[in-house]
Amino acid sequence: MPAKSKAQQMAAGAALAAKRGERKAGSLKGASKSMYESMSEAQLEDFASTKQKGKPQHKSRH
Repeated sequence: MPAKSKAQQMAAGAALAAKRGERKAGSLKGASKSMYESMSEAQLEDFASTKQKGKPQHKSRH
């Protein structure tokens, strides 16, 4: 499942870095912390690898 926005893609990247031990999990906040706790490394990799071109900065709430 690809990320729907640039913000979602970046949050997934931060969570993925924490899963891999490249970043401290305690430094995560908000969406990236939630993603870290609830998603597998494979799911995070899928979200984080989404191309940003053509994506909105934030997902529409509609």
